[in-house]
Amino acid sequence: MYLVKTPWLLKKLYPKLVWNQNRTEPVLYLTFDDGPIPIVTPFVLRTLKHYHAKATFFCIGDNVQKHPDIFKQLQADGHAIGNHTFNHLKGWKTEDAVYTQNFLQADELLHSSLFRPPYGRIKRSQIKQLKALRPDLQIIMWDVLSGDFDMTLKPHDCLKGVLKHTGNGAIIVFHDSLKAFNRLEYVLPRALAEWSKAGYRFETL
Repeated sequence: MYLVKTPWLLKKLYPKLVWNQNRTEPVLYLTFDDGPIPIVTPFVLRTLKHYHAKATFFCIGDNVQKHPDIFKQLQADGHAIGNHTFNHLKGWKTEDAVYTQNFLQADELLHSSLFRPPYGRIKRSQIKQLKALRPDLQIIMWDVLSGDFDMTLKPHDCLKGVLKHTGNGAIIVFHDSLKAFNRLEYVLPRALAEWSKAGYRFETL
């Protein structure tokens, strides 16, 4: 169960996390979780380049270690990099010390002040520990969840949901993963075409 649009109450409960950006400008913030991996990440990069779009990639440290050339291409193309832990840990089910160490293991490769907790699941105690280690750290959440990871969701319905809920300053989550690829391959170019036609710009966090 998940919500495409993040409810305002959740944002209010965690005001120190970043949920969206300035609502006054026609700017969208596309984010991609779980890469870099072959096939999917290169497709994303080609598609973004076609629409002159920049994005933020929340990378799993283990994938960066396995696919350094793809990671270097992300950087060369001018996209922003964020930490998504080394092994995609779910904070609610992980001891704080293990979670923090996994973050630091990924940080050795990523050197980023941006962090997104996998599954959006993180304890308040983990937030406190990470902020103590990295005072400059921004924990990035989202206000539009594409649902591209949902294998029961038809690509057309995925696109419909994303377009319906996106507006100025939105932080939108996609996934450069094999699980998401069937929907991502359909949705990303079509959404970018629609947003470009509507006058949106695409910037990094």
